[in-house]
Amino acid sequence: MSRIGKKSIPVPGGVKVAVNAASRTVSIEGPKGKTSFVYRPEVKVDFSEAEKAITCTVDDPAKIDVGNRRAYWGTTRATLNNMVAGVTKGYERKLEIVGVGWDAKVAGKKITLKLGYADPIELAIPDGLTVAVEQGVNVTITGIDRQKVGAFASLIRSKRKPEPYNGKGVKYSDEVIQRKQGKAFGA
Repeated sequence: MSRIGKKSIPVPGGVKVAVNAASRTVSIEGPKGKTSFVYRPEVKVDFSEAEKAITCTVDDPAKIDVGNRRAYWGTTRATLNNMVAGVTKGYERKLEIVGVGWDAKVAGKKITLKLGYADPIELAIPDGLTVAVEQGVNVTITGIDRQKVGAFASLIRSKRKPEPYNGKGVKYSDEVIQRKQGKAFGA
């Protein structure tokens, strides 16, 4: 049995859940926004209005170990849990730009990064995300979709990963860069 899949997901007040079994779609709406998810046919999702909880089950328990049913079960439950957390609290990822003359600016639906290359890098901000830049070097990405927030933060970081000698680059705010000594001269 899936340890993650069999846990029910509590739904806080102010959050509306709609499960459509025919199209295998779950729609969740909360104070931060609305999101939906199409789950796998091997998994069954139910919402109990009385218990205010979402439960995930596998359609045929005798075939639990056939294929990837256990993985689909746990993944569906984790995704729905992230959706409930996203529409209530939201997700946030912070990045820091380390380097002399390196910075970021937001203009409309684009972020412009100056990372030591000849030309600035322009990236389109995906729908549903909000990007804020403080002091030119602290970038904050917020949104209700955990996957989108993490993917966009990773895209920005990939444009200039931090290097271990001087520590320059784009890094997550909680990331620790293992520094190297470099070449030793003399002696």
